Amino acid sequence: MEVALAAKRRAETTEENRLKLLGAARKAFGAAGFAAASMDDLTAQVGLTRGALYHGFGDKKGLLAAVVAQVDGEMAARAHQAGATAATPWDRLLAEGVAYIELALEPEVRRIVLLDGPAFLGDPSTWPSQNACLSMTKQAVGDLIADGVMKPVDIEAAARLLSGTAFNAALWVAASDEPHSVLPKAIEAFRLLAEGLLANRP
Repeated sequence: MEVALAAKRRAETTEENRLKLLGAARKAFGAAGFAAASMDDLTAQVGLTRGALYHGFGDKKGLLAAVVAQVDGEMAARAHQAGATAATPWDRLLAEGVAYIELALEPEVRRIVLLDGPAFLGDPSTWPSQNACLSMTKQAVGDLIADGVMKPVDIEAAARLLSGTAFNAALWVAASDEPHSVLPKAIEAFRLLAEGLLANRP
């Protein structure tokens, strides 16, 4: 019994340390960027050692991957929420894509997910958070094709291209010197490209 309780306490402490490091890293990466963030400063802020960081995340890049997954997951949830009140499933799909692109204006999203994420973690299509988003898009596309709203195109191909278009539009906004002027152009192009998949275009 005591061994089990000790193991449980260790697991709880490990998870608490992990959450502390995630929170501190999110603030540091959002403010200074991944490259400039000091791991010594970050761990000191939450009263932990580098050993706790290595134990929980492997290394600094592993910590970034965890932060990116957290923020990107929140982006997907917020985009899904934005589409919840849409009149039709098609409008919902478009609203989610547009909302995701609009999130590129937020400094934390811009720095962590759209600039540092691809720069240090590589191809976003390999990120678990992006694959989770893709799964939801595939389900929506499959339903729209079954209902005759979309052309009978390959479901995975359409889902990957829609997701990729939204992500790349967000990348463009994030990397622009004038993101507020780029945003409406990106959204208009996203809508027009997506409408090419409709069985009966407006």
